[in-house]
Amino acid sequence: MSAQHSLETPRTHPFEVIAGADRARALDALFVNAPLRDYSRRPRVNDYTLPVLGMAYIATYAQKAGFNVGVLDAEAHGLGLAQTTELVNAARPRWVGMNLLAPTYELSARIAAGLAEGIALLVGGHQAKAMPQRVLADARMARLHALVIGEGETRTAALLEDARRRTELPGVWWRDGLLNTTARGIAPPASAVRHLAPDLDTLPFVDRRYLPQDPYTAGDGRIEANIVGSRGCPYDCGFCGAAVSGNADITIRTRHPHNIIAELEDLHTRYGATAFRFVDDLFLGASRIIRPAMDAFSTHRIGERYVWDATGRINVLHRADDALLDTLARNGLREVALGIESGSDRILADMDKRITAAMTEQVARRLMQRGIHVKGYFILGYPGEQHEDLKATERHIHALWDLADRLPGTFRASVFEFRPYPGTPVWQELTAAGHDPAALLAYTDIDLTDHGADETMRARDEFNFSVGIQFGGVPLPTLRTSLAALTREQHARTGRQESAA
Repeated sequence: MSAQHSLETPRTHPFEVIAGADRARALDALFVNAPLRDYSRRPRVNDYTLPVLGMAYIATYAQKAGFNVGVLDAEAHGLGLAQTTELVNAARPRWVGMNLLAPTYELSARIAAGLAEGIALLVGGHQAKAMPQRVLADARMARLHALVIGEGETRTAALLEDARRRTELPGVWWRDGLLNTTARGIAPPASAVRHLAPDLDTLPFVDRRYLPQDPYTAGDGRIEANIVGSRGCPYDCGFCGAAVSGNADITIRTRHPHNIIAELEDLHTRYGATAFRFVDDLFLGASRIIRPAMDAFSTHRIGERYVWDATGRINVLHRADDALLDTLARNGLREVALGIESGSDRILADMDKRITAAMTEQVARRLMQRGIHVKGYFILGYPGEQHEDLKATERHIHALWDLADRLPGTFRASVFEFRPYPGTPVWQELTAAGHDPAALLAYTDIDLTDHGADETMRARDEFNFSVGIQFGGVPLPTLRTSLAALTREQHARTGRQESAA
């Protein structure tokens, strides 16, 4: 998906890149995922980007309600901003829906500013939720008819049916053009529950026609698909947009194991998928979810037919007994992604991670002993981090690599520079300490090749962002040199593992 299409040689028809829409009917809504960069300026280097599952859920629900909708994933197709806007206007939808995220907000706003007359704009996403007033006041959002806070399936369908229904929809904001004031929908309590926290087991399975890269064929030949098993997170990690303190409106819910298994089977029947990735925070993040899910997986002999990856909580897996870990391995668990974040217990405490470096090492060892691979996420440059904290993280990563060299499972490190997101606990701390919100929102992509990363940064377009502020005691050039060195070593290790396989 890395091929570029310039404005000088535009595609012949917008529906060549619009997924899922019926060309024979007028388009009720086009959901647009903005690119991470303006790819007309620099071609993308990713071969694959994570699918926009939330957007596809909304599109699927709207389609089931009778509307003709499509998804334009400008990131997946490597589109430039002008080309994205041109394609949207050529498709002439009644509505355009956009998911606003902090690193891509400026790009989304520029696309919104170019929408043709007669197109109504609907926005949601973390940035819309964290800063609704700022979004509503943005002159580039002049076509904004509805800002939806939280889960959007039912409210989007209601808006497509009749925009005037926004007055009765909870969590929907807009700006009154005559009074220049913010207005919000008001709903009866029963209706509010249905809109704000829909029963996940009643939502239709994601229609993969809306996802241009999912399912996809992985390097090992397996067909893989991404899936969501729950919504919401009970933890309060300082840097995370899903932190419970910033999401009081979210009711934490999980899908019934049999509903999840039904989707796995459906994906296998339709596409031949035999590998799955659970991308939500909770599938391996709470014992009350893990155990019934594994009981159902065992009953349906999932591990004999499929493999799957999931995110996990280190403190939860630390408390798991050997029998549960054996069951996970037997049921097809291939890799666990862990938010390790730091090798410094002091920084982990500041993050409110509720873990220690020793706990991480023990969990990683127990998983890898069973042949379960581990992926660890790390943040460099967290507020207050000092040189000794950075060194502790470097040592921790090397210790986990060394551990993996002696065990059946592998360990891979994914390292990022800290960037603040509005609405998170650390954002509140930074702004309270005097940081200018505008400076904290000044996301720019960074090029680490000067630090020797080169090909090791491939497939990391979505991660190389910075606001250019030193938040701790380590200068940014030193931080990025460490990041590039760790990434380069991980790239080399991955290459050796692939060659050995």
